[in-house]
Amino acid sequence: MVEGACRESPKCRAGRDPRRSSREQSSDSIHLVHPGVRTSPSLSLFAAGRWTVVRNYSSASAKEEARRRGACGRAELLELLEARVKQLQADNVSEVTVDRVDVAPLRKSSLRCPAPTPAGKEPAAEVREGGVSSSGAPSQPSRWFEKLKKEKWIKHKRQLKLDPRAAVAPAQGSPKPDKGGNRYGSIQLIIMSYLESCLFLRQPERAHQCLLFYHRSHARRKQLGIKMYNILMHGWAKKGSLNKIGRLFFMLEEAGLKPNLSCYAAALECMGRTQAPATVILRCVQQLEEDGFKLDELFKDVVYEEDEREMVLKAVRIIEPNFHPLSQPCSEICTSPLLRDFYSKEKPVSYPKLDFSVRELRERFRQQLEMEASNTVTISSVESAKPLTEQASKRELLTTLRSEWRKSLLQTLQESKIHMANRRSWQMSLYPYLCLLEDEEYVDIMLQILSSLPPQGESLLVLAKELGAKIHNKYAVRKKLRSRLLKKIQKIYDAYAQLLAKDTQLDSYLPREYWEKLEASSGSSLLSKDCTWPHILMVQLGVHMVELLVQVIKVQSNVLNPSLEAKLIPVLYHVYSFRSSRQIGFIKPHPILTQILSNAAETTLTFDSFVMPMLCPPVPWTSPHFGAYILLPTKLMRCVEGAIQHQLLLEECPRSNLHSVLDALNQLGNCPWKINQPVLDIIISIFNAKGSEKLDVPPPLSEAPKPSVALHVGPSTPWSKSSLKRELTQCRKKTAEMYSLRMDSLYKLSIANHMRDKVFWFPHNMDFRGRTYPCPPYFNHLGSDITRAMLLFAEGKPLGARGLDWLKIHLINLTGLKKKNSLRERLAYANELMEEILDSADNPLTGRKWWMDTDEPWQALACCMEIAKALRSPDPTAYISHFPIHQDGSCNGLQHYAALGRDVIGATSVNLMPCDSPQDVYSGVAQQVEEFRKQDAQEGMKVAQVLDGFISRKVVKQTVMTVVYGVTRYGGRLQIEKRLKEINGFPQEYIWEASHYLVRQVFNSLKEMFSGTREIQIWLTASARLIAKSGNPVEWVTPLGLPIVQPYHRAKSTVVTGTSVWNMGDLDQRPQKNAFPPNFIHSLDSTHMMLTALHCHRRGLTFVSVHDCYWTHALTVDVMNQVCREQFVELHSQPILQDLSRFMLQKYCTDSL
Repeated sequence: MVEGACRESPKCRAGRDPRRSSREQSSDSIHLVHPGVRTSPSLSLFAAGRWTVVRNYSSASAKEEARRRGACGRAELLELLEARVKQLQADNVSEVTVDRVDVAPLRKSSLRCPAPTPAGKEPAAEVREGGVSSSGAPSQPSRWFEKLKKEKWIKHKRQLKLDPRAAVAPAQGSPKPDKGGNRYGSIQLIIMSYLESCLFLRQPERAHQCLLFYHRSHARRKQLGIKMYNILMHGWAKKGSLNKIGRLFFMLEEAGLKPNLSCYAAALECMGRTQAPATVILRCVQQLEEDGFKLDELFKDVVYEEDEREMVLKAVRIIEPNFHPLSQPCSEICTSPLLRDFYSKEKPVSYPKLDFSVRELRERFRQQLEMEASNTVTISSVESAKPLTEQASKRELLTTLRSEWRKSLLQTLQESKIHMANRRSWQMSLYPYLCLLEDEEYVDIMLQILSSLPPQGESLLVLAKELGAKIHNKYAVRKKLRSRLLKKIQKIYDAYAQLLAKDTQLDSYLPREYWEKLEASSGSSLLSKDCTWPHILMVQLGVHMVELLVQVIKVQSNVLNPSLEAKLIPVLYHVYSFRSSRQIGFIKPHPILTQILSNAAETTLTFDSFVMPMLCPPVPWTSPHFGAYILLPTKLMRCVEGAIQHQLLLEECPRSNLHSVLDALNQLGNCPWKINQPVLDIIISIFNAKGSEKLDVPPPLSEAPKPSVALHVGPSTPWSKSSLKRELTQCRKKTAEMYSLRMDSLYKLSIANHMRDKVFWFPHNMDFRGRTYPCPPYFNHLGSDITRAMLLFAEGKPLGARGLDWLKIHLINLTGLKKKNSLRERLAYANELMEEILDSADNPLTGRKWWMDTDEPWQALACCMEIAKALRSPDPTAYISHFPIHQDGSCNGLQHYAALGRDVIGATSVNLMPCDSPQDVYSGVAQQVEEFRKQDAQEGMKVAQVLDGFISRKVVKQTVMTVVYGVTRYGGRLQIEKRLKEINGFPQEYIWEASHYLVRQVFNSLKEMFSGTREIQIWLTASARLIAKSGNPVEWVTPLGLPIVQPYHRAKSTVVTGTSVWNMGDLDQRPQKNAFPPNFIHSLDSTHMMLTALHCHRRGLTFVSVHDCYWTHALTVDVMNQVCREQFVELHSQPILQDLSRFMLQKYCTDSL
């Protein structure tokens, strides 16, 4: 428990006798209520035939009452003074507060919650006017509070007179906690995680004591929600303890909470297990109906695990023997006007199938299930190994050390658990989290982290978060394996395979639709009650593991050099570094460990299961809580650490609004891939031959720079010492960069080599703007040039009449040449280069190496090989090609702005209007700036004359590209200044003045070419500024119905065991304002991609995307281009800006209107 968050305030302490413990006070305040005694409605359903334990809070003596009133008065005055100080500070300067939670050393293993208030202390109990304080003492209206309220009102009126726009702000009061970041969000998640962990361990008593600790205090009770009571009710239901559930109903009433369906489900589950009398069950059902619920809703809206649903049904059938839950109704149809026809069932539809049989897909599912259940995957490394004779002794040493470390870690972990188990049961600790897995599994996780630690060390927070996440993932898998949920998923997937397989006729459903149909027919939901562990909990659990590693893992100092003195030294050290004025804790390995690992040169790599591509088609997304992997928990929407408002919005959103988004993600994830083996082999050969900087293959650490010898010889002077220190720092930095790049490439190449003979899939999810990403982090098609070159579509299609031409055009696009030329001219240029293309394909490393000089060399090489194979086939039109062809957008942000503003000139420059040749907006802006420069030069402006001949496409490109993403004039000037410095011959003394001049002209040119763009940006920015000023995050809904909220909050520090953990604090107005225009455009871009994906799927195309770059087979490029254009027109035929304005007026201005 966080002592800083759970200490009682003076007013809370005033309500109890300081001479008696809480256990003594609670022991004599329990009495038994006979069934005949009148009880509250919520408890009456349990009273028949049962004794119910009810707590009675006794009153204090008159002397104690007087003492409490005095304490309340002092606390009230203190609160008033604090409020006045804050008010005065707010009038003059904005104040940034940092929370600090006092945490005991980790060896005590006390679980700490972040403090809910800015001071890091327990929130003071409220004193309402004319009411009763939380301590029980009556409170009278205070003239001091009245005066303070009056002053606030006067100040508010003055603000309205000075700035009428401030009227959009809501009335004074606390902001909505959920949408703004949830004031108690982290604490609530920590409590729910703790309760769930206790119940997973079959320890409801420990969970009950924790809940009582929070419930007994009026201040702490604010942190409790209905979900926490529900969790404990279901825990007691499994034990068959109806009295405990009755007590929890009474506690709900004390907390001012109304029982929900899950509460009644827990009560009925318990009654079903204990075969309660019909009168008790009938009373429960009657109370359920009095609260506005229906019996059928228990089987439609409640999430069940294991046999809970069967027990509820058993209880209901005791009073209604013929009761049968209503079958799940058909899912609602997506109501978005963009897809109304797409989801219409008026015409028969047929969707494409995968090139696998039902049997093959089921077997692949079992392989994937086995991989996820093991939680880790060990694969061979592609790094060339040294001779075994050199390594045998080194590896034997490493094996011996690991065996010793394992024993020591296991013993220390068990001792720490014994120490924690003896602590008070009501106080939250890490103990339950250390019992979720077997002790050996925790040790395996720690040793895995130890082996992957880089020589330069790793941030303590990053390391702790990784350890905590590994434990959470393993726990989530274990929980699903223990429940009956896995069997249900397996049964449904076996039936789902018939929709995808080529040897069945079923093809009229989307994956989500068919899965929902199968789930409804099974009569149960596949959702689980898993609670996401908050960031601070995973960090604290990880910090505990790191501390064990630092304390326990030791090695003899002479292990590598027996001539040295034998001394036991730690393997890991905790050091500090500074980044942007912040002190960062680092865990650094001793050079001896680095040397031992390097000498052993292990030939295997171990990854978490979610790092690997899937071996079967992903489980389709059917809700924000279910989809992608079989066992591993996956978020539908990625978000920054600590942000929960995205999940809340998705939960509140009607399910039909998410259908199109879920279907698009399923379509992207269902694309099967395979490895381009010839390209992979060439990359691996260069990787093991010391890499190539030109080809973006990182070299090994043996090629890292070393300090020059000249600095080590000669007399030692202050200058030489300073130079040596500077060079050493640069060498260390370069070495760290090389190690990071080398390991990244090693992971990608090793995973690709492991999958070289397999077909695999990339499940997808999205960020808060709706932009889609593959879930596997290392190896996917969003990667670099090397990664993309290694990937092919698993399904092949013939080239057809125009497929070979598209291959050639795609190759020229990859070279970076002929960007301003028409497609016909690019095709002709490819035919001219055919000799170079074939030489590159036949002799990539020994020929003329033309492919190496292109913008994307590895993809260009892969394309050369594909063209060569097609040309040498008997019939190129019948050649089966697996090669993906890319169609990239032309400055997509400006395309959307031009369409929104109906700018004809701007639309022409970004290829939205018919043209004989592709337009280049960057060249257009450069020409416009040159025209402005000539006019100014004629008028005698010196800087304009100096810039003659220096204005090019390259100088203005970056600024033009980033204007749509909110770059300011200051940022644009820095971009142009950097480009001017790269130009040989430009007078350096004019760089500052010239960059100022050019950024002004670039903005003027864009304003002239895109007349509506700037006005739209200004309106979006101004709207976001007012919304953020009112204390609300900016929200909107995409044309497909996806709710979006910006997650930008100030970082606030919470100290966990001496380590600062940065969590979400108050709203950060600046990024809320500046990021809204680009984020809004990103959401439109994502909407267009999803529309294109769905319609391509309907027409039988293979389609994947890298944001605004669309991929398909050469055969279907023309069809995809047509669909892409049609959906862009359809999207911008909607009243997008009008809908946005209407939403913001309704969302933020309702009170003021």
